[in-house]
Amino acid sequence: MRAYDEGQGPPIVMVHPGLSDGRRCGKVAAILSGRYRVLRLDRRQYRLDRGAPVQVEQEVEDVLALIRSVGKPVVLYGHSSGGVVALEALAASPSSFAGAVIFEPSAVIGPPLSGEGGEVLQRARAAMASGKPGKALTIFMRDTVGLPDWQAWLGGAIAALIPYYRRLVPRQLDDLEAMDRLGVRLGAYAAIEVPTVLLGGERSPANLAERLDAVQRVMPRAERVVLSGCDHGADLKKPAAVARVIRELAEKVIVD
Repeated sequence: MRAYDEGQGPPIVMVHPGLSDGRRCGKVAAILSGRYRVLRLDRRQYRLDRGAPVQVEQEVEDVLALIRSVGKPVVLYGHSSGGVVALEALAASPSSFAGAVIFEPSAVIGPPLSGEGGEVLQRARAAMASGKPGKALTIFMRDTVGLPDWQAWLGGAIAALIPYYRRLVPRQLDDLEAMDRLGVRLGAYAAIEVPTVLLGGERSPANLAERLDAVQRVMPRAERVVLSGCDHGADLKKPAAVARVIRELAEKVIVD
């Protein structure tokens, strides 16, 4: 288990989204660290030195190990596939958390994220096998995330040009497979009574709002917040808006 640790005060643990490492949450963490101790998990799935693909249950173990090292309940933030890891951690050990903010979790609520029979994943892996990581990421962004064609193509083109992202594309595909393998877990989320904010962007793809809707329907203490003018990358583009939601929840649920 690895994490970036900064600031002092009540603890906040952050679980980053895909195609990134623990640095992804840095902008939000920098805002919060003046008041809180912020620990950003470096997810095992995305480590370049890891071996076999990682399952969600293993990443949940890392989240809980990090919290045990803190020694007190924390506020948890999870984004996209990191949001699913966060939900699973909440379900596994609710007493470990004072509250949570979950940003557009890539939760399976019906058919697999990679399509019936995993055809999206198959096409993306075939592109990787042909030495085309940019094409593989374009397929994922268009057919799983739901980005418009031009935006998915641009993301893939950038990934093809930058070695850091090229190396992470296979990890993104492994992460997608792990989400599908986990399957529909709404029944488990229905038992979560930790105060939770389900966060979404006004401009995010429709399927992400649908996943938030499904999670909100089953979680008894979930509040829905929509960030005006934001999309799935709000943590990078408007980090102050995301930090504000986390801070407002922390002020309600953390007792110093």
